[in-house]
Amino acid sequence: MTLGQKIKEARRQCMLSQEQFAEKMSVSRSAVAKWETDKGLPDIENIKLIAKTLNVSVDYLLDDGEETDVMVVREPYDTAKYGNLRKNKVKDAVVKEKFPDCEIYPLIVKSVPTKREKILDNILGFVFDTPFMIPQTVNEINNADNSFYLVEKESEQLFVTVSNEFVETRKLSKRITSDKFTIGQWKYIKCKYTVK
Repeated sequence: MTLGQKIKEARRQCMLSQEQFAEKMSVSRSAVAKWETDKGLPDIENIKLIAKTLNVSVDYLLDDGEETDVMVVREPYDTAKYGNLRKNKVKDAVVKEKFPDCEIYPLIVKSVPTKREKILDNILGFVFDTPFMIPQTVNEINNADNSFYLVEKESEQLFVTVSNEFVETRKLSKRITSDKFTIGQWKYIKCKYTVK
């Protein structure tokens, strides 16, 4: 899906006409039409504003991984609503409340190092005579506050990320049939149990 197609789809999901969307963005309707037909590109500030206005992530708009994302929606939630539950239990409760009649599988996540990270790790291992795995460890620490879920809703699957502030839902274009799968630089393992 191109950037223009993503903007058009997200605008339609928000039930906005091109004119209404243009007004919210403080641009002309013709600018929106050019973006949606890929005849013009919004600058980075407009991309940020498009993401905020259409309730999608900047990553969704710019990501070329069209095999994974059909639509990405990011919504904030209030942690105070869940009382004194532990962080991971709050995230389970959030996703269960958002998808009450679905099968929700927690996911275990591991970073898949890039070529550059593998080279850096090999150099560090050679210099210090030990395998450090520093880039992978840094990635996993940066992602430690997020919980991931595979949600099965009738005939579709959703990939859900719950951070300490928001829920991000990605509708998957290809069905995941394996218990182990990779999206981007992350490898996921589907747990055998569901969130109750």
